[in-house]
Amino acid sequence: METEREIIYVGDPMCSWCWGIAPQLDELQRRLPEAGFRVITGGLRPGPNARQMDDELAGHLEHEWTLIEQATGQPFDLSTVARRDFLYDTEPACRAIALVRLFDEPRAWPLFKRIQKAFYAEGIITTGLETLLVLAEEVGADGERLRTAFDSEEFRDAAWADFTVAREWGITSFPTVIARMGDQGHLLTIGYSNADVMMERLPAGFTA
Repeated sequence: METEREIIYVGDPMCSWCWGIAPQLDELQRRLPEAGFRVITGGLRPGPNARQMDDELAGHLEHEWTLIEQATGQPFDLSTVARRDFLYDTEPACRAIALVRLFDEPRAWPLFKRIQKAFYAEGIITTGLETLLVLAEEVGADGERLRTAFDSEEFRDAAWADFTVAREWGITSFPTVIARMGDQGHLLTIGYSNADVMMERLPAGFTA
């Protein structure tokens, strides 16, 4: 049964502003212990939209990551943007989260954050299955179950189903945070915000 009150977070684990907002979402959950919290992967640069890390992209990201670190206090390891040996494809990480949400939902948010920390603060490229399995196991998810599901016919498109939901809701920017009461959604933020502001935007009765 769906909870009557939940926070829905649409983001991408390889989206830098999503890394920036992560502590604020933890704080929001701390203040709303009775509300559910659901993660939907939005798809920043998935599949056909992936991009090889090159000088142009690296310059853009270095500037953006520096700004986000200054604005949010979240740490960034700029050694990642110095590399030229990977395709910036966010679909595998999104798929891992979507799959873990299906078979172990409480682990979805911890995995989302662990992938973020690895990519942004530890200089780990999080586009490969073996890396994602290690990170999943670190947060207590079943790595072998994830491995089996990852390339299965049944679950191969799990992330794309999330992307479709986000687009159907008109969401194209991440992070986006929504408070749902019953069948009504109330926008708390598009882009970075802090927990205080999001709490102020909750609909009447949400905290009752």
